[in-house]
Amino acid sequence: MELLRELIGPDNGDASTAQLCVRAVILFLVGIVYIRIAGRRTFSQATPLDIVVALVVGSNLSRAMTGKAPFWPALAATLLLVILHRLFVMLTLRWTWLAKVMKAEPVVLVRDGVKDSAAMVRHGIGEGDLLEALRLEQAERPEDVRLATLENNGRISVVREKSGPA
Repeated sequence: MELLRELIGPDNGDASTAQLCVRAVILFLVGIVYIRIAGRRTFSQATPLDIVVALVVGSNLSRAMTGKAPFWPALAATLLLVILHRLFVMLTLRWTWLAKVMKAEPVVLVRDGVKDSAAMVRHGIGEGDLLEALRLEQAERPEDVRLATLENNGRISVVREKSGPA
């Protein structure tokens, strides 16, 4: 244990360059393990819960890297957070009421070609944001859309009107 303490240096911010490099290697490997535990979705199509966990994990690992927090306790606390995140993800699959509390509900922005301006304002979606999302789905205007929804991950999904028979 004393050898490891020599390798990673003190937790008071006075670690040498070599010790910070050793910390970086350890944190890189630990970070990969933590991401594998948390699951892919944590760092991809993020919900608010996922974003908070990602920010705290990054912050904790950064503080452990620079010696602003004790190395092993910071890693232990970060691991606990990742495990709790994974547990809550599993619980939200079982209990829909918890999923509603932990995740945002999808919001309809356009239904049958009619924009819901109040919903757009409530969620900070401007006209340009909506039109961009429509264009990405090859729809030119809201009238070309059967349904456009602000999803839990912040993306706007679009279901275009079906075109008539050719």
